[in-house]
Amino acid sequence: MFRSFLAAATVVLALSAPAFAADPANLQTFRHVQRQVLQYPHFTIFDSVNTQINNGVVTLTGWVTMPYKKDDIEKRIAKLPDVTQVINRIEVLPVSQYDDQLRLRIARAIYSNPNFTMYSTMVNPPIHVIVEHGHVTLEGVVNSELDKVVARSIASSYLSFSVKNDLKTEAEVKAELEKL
Repeated sequence: MFRSFLAAATVVLALSAPAFAADPANLQTFRHVQRQVLQYPHFTIFDSVNTQINNGVVTLTGWVTMPYKKDDIEKRIAKLPDVTQVINRIEVLPVSQYDDQLRLRIARAIYSNPNFTMYSTMVNPPIHVIVEHGHVTLEGVVNSELDKVVARSIASSYLSFSVKNDLKTEAEVKAELEKL
């Protein structure tokens, strides 16, 4: 469980780190925001929420599969005592039976692959499969470069218009954080 929490934290942290370097209070706010997103009961591997924090102003970006998720996540974060404003730029993925089937097939294939069985048992599996109009984006943090390559290979074996691999290794995320 801790590893999945760390992996999800690392992705969001990597996107939000410049603000943290300027103000340690932003790090605490980030941790509260992150907890709200990860503990949201409807947050799945088909959603992706990224956070940027600057002096209590939380900017949310990413994608969710249903409109109520966007609103619920915003409401959860707005209730936090150290949040002064929420700018919600989360996009709702279009309703599409093809996209739903594609994301489900890709996720099943990835998480049933022996390379990824350790990820599949996590409370918050780290590989997120975002599909919009037949275009696939993989997001999250994996252990190795091999995991990135295998995940992309699996996703590419399905009929999609494109596959974008935004997976990062733990080492890449750590290196980005050390640059700050």
